[in-house]
Amino acid sequence: MQYPEIFQEMIDCFKRLPGIGTKSAERMAYHVLNMDEEYVQQFSNTLARFQKEIHFCKICGHICEGDYCTICLDEQRDQSMICVVESPKDVYAMEKVKEYHGLYHVLNGTISIMDGKMMEDLNIQSLFERIQEQTKEIIIATNPTREGETTALYLARLLSKYPVVVSRIANGLPIGSNIDYADELTLLRSLEGRQKI
Repeated sequence: MQYPEIFQEMIDCFKRLPGIGTKSAERMAYHVLNMDEEYVQQFSNTLARFQKEIHFCKICGHICEGDYCTICLDEQRDQSMICVVESPKDVYAMEKVKEYHGLYHVLNGTISIMDGKMMEDLNIQSLFERIQEQTKEIIIATNPTREGETTALYLARLLSKYPVVVSRIANGLPIGSNIDYADELTLLRSLEGRQKI
């Protein structure tokens, strides 16, 4: 037995979201069916506003409501450091730590040959344009995946032409984990990123 056409369209829309399979999409559609009309209206209005009002910062590529994000506009931030991340959610993760007070640059992806995403598809050129006399360090904070590592190495090579220190965030064993569960690359990175105590 098939769902009514509009119900199936709702399921198909939810299935387009990352990590949502058929069963989850069906549950969501049934949930929407049981929501009151006022909430459905608010949800649809928010979705439409979100699409219209959220933009990428013209300087760093982070998400914002205007032309520039609050971080780029904050003159109190350390202008000598730029932390390069893969996506806006990485900016929020870094900000939760409350220890980094420099600027950011969002690549909006990584090099992925499998997905056909190359360096020219990323927000890279504007990073080079941002490097000025006061820029002292570029911190590459891509994820420790094959794509993240490839992007970091390629970016470091391109940045070697500039008079800045290029560093990579350390990665290794997470707090609370056991060494015997770690893979070889994680253990190698943990050893390489060791610090004197």
